[in-house]
Amino acid sequence: MNELIKINYDSEQPTVSGRELHQFLQVGTEYKKWFERMSEYGFAENTDFVKVTQKCLTSATGQNMTDHQLTVPMAKEICMLQRNEKGKQARQYFIQLENAWNTPEQVMARALKLADKQILSLRTENSRLAVQAQIMQPKADYFDELVDRNLLTNFRETAKQLGIKEKSFICFLLEKKYIYRDKRGKLMPYAQYVESGLFEIKEQINEKTQWAGTQTLITPKGRETFRLLCLKTA
Repeated sequence: MNELIKINYDSEQPTVSGRELHQFLQVGTEYKKWFERMSEYGFAENTDFVKVTQKCLTSATGQNMTDHQLTVPMAKEICMLQRNEKGKQARQYFIQLENAWNTPEQVMARALKLADKQILSLRTENSRLAVQAQIMQPKADYFDELVDRNLLTNFRETAKQLGIKEKSFICFLLEKKYIYRDKRGKLMPYAQYVESGLFEIKEQINEKTQWAGTQTLITPKGRETFRLLCLKTA
């Protein structure tokens, strides 16, 4: 899709510059008056748009210029209000953008990106705890291993943290093809999601019964990914 108007992806939802939209629509009225008039159609600051200030490159005195970052739904409605070919063209562009933004692939990509941020935060906190533990006690290596182990949760504990029933959570994972049942009926993750860091498979040994096997555990990245996907499908 050709980029008619630059889209900003720095926030959770894509936004567009009010001034750039104003320029694309070839509005004859100056931006300040035009935007004030558009705002009268029920748009709310910090919900539909945010005010931003930047330096005007064409100003010899370096005077600041007010712009606004608009949500795509607001930009789309403004385009409808213009009732001209440029408005129609921009509106179709924003509709295509919304459709692309809401595809399963894009939803999954955003979920993984947010999960990566969450796991980075957890690793930072874990590093802080590890340093503190090294100062407080001589068994820092054991402490680190214990913290890492506690970050992994089974299906039941993960479902509890997500606030949903374990059976519903497992059905969700099976339906979305994150896990499957092997010949013995045991729940196993698909290899691609182990490689991407959503699951870990740990060997388990019961010293009393001498039983040995594997257990599928969900990582912090996996929990955050599934939390976002559950919110999306709720």
